[in-house]
Amino acid sequence: MDEETHHRNQQPAHRDADVVVCALCGTSADGESAPPTWICSVESGRHQYFCEECARTHIRAIESRLDSAWW
Repeated sequence: MDEETHHRNQQPAHRDADVVVCALCGTSADGESAPPTWICSVESGRHQYFCEECARTHIRAIESRLDSAWW
């Protein structure tokens, strides 16, 4: 099964009209995809994006693989 077929029906969480939004602070990214400095986390089967500032603030929890509910 190719990647396009496998992921076709899965829409990332926190997307509003093709704009990626930080799951913590609500900052929106320009364009259809998150900038390379943003982090994407899969929690409970949902994609969550975190902006550079939130990612830096919570980097130890992210590296420890704690769900964002624990931050």
